[in-house]
Amino acid sequence: MTVTNILLSGIVGSTAYGLAREGSDVDRLGMFATPTEELHGLSRPQESHVSTAPDRTLHEAAKWCRLALGGNPTVMELVWLPDELYEVRTPLGDELIALRTTLLSAGRVRDAYLGYATQQFRRLQNRSEGTRSGDTRNRTAKHARHLKRLCTQGYELYSTGQLTIRVEDPESCHRFGEQVAADPEAAVPLLRGFEEAFAETRSVLPEQPDETAADAWLRRVRRHFYTALQPTPV
Repeated sequence: MTVTNILLSGIVGSTAYGLAREGSDVDRLGMFATPTEELHGLSRPQESHVSTAPDRTLHEAAKWCRLALGGNPTVMELVWLPDELYEVRTPLGDELIALRTTLLSAGRVRDAYLGYATQQFRRLQNRSEGTRSGDTRNRTAKHARHLKRLCTQGYELYSTGQLTIRVEDPESCHRFGEQVAADPEAAVPLLRGFEEAFAETRSVLPEQPDETAADAWLRRVRRHFYTALQPTPV
């Protein structure tokens, strides 16, 4: 997969969280800018590029902003990575990192992170009703780990306005995953506890994100990648 004009890219997923073990995939996430002239025609350019081996997802700048403003936990990681995990950083990418808190809002962060965690829990329940093969147990443990991570990171972001990508105690996440793989209902107290914590905590985040900051940044991106076509001779 060849994508040009990459603004920001880095290693995310289990490696970034500190949850990777031998054999774990290395996931990469990034953002690119479509040449501005290509946005003017009838056909819309592709907004995402996804590849495997290596696992990499790249979103166009406008799509990334829309997802981030909606509180999407996956794309949000890109602007909170530790410095050593970035593989591509550009001045425009650094500008966006500086704007990251303006993308946040209380309701969207709460709904997105708890929503993703609840999805993980539904997967755990569905697997408990099916086969209990070794592969299924491993997938169940993985989803349980990410359920705990999503709850923890989401609550931190909601209550403090900051996001720590690496989990504080990776081994406790792995132990939790194994407990839930043995009994999916073991995840219920954690999920319910975080639902109560969100409900009882007054967020430091505003009710709405600052879309004007994201819009202004995106317009700078469009100006940067605009090359006027030369007039056709008559």
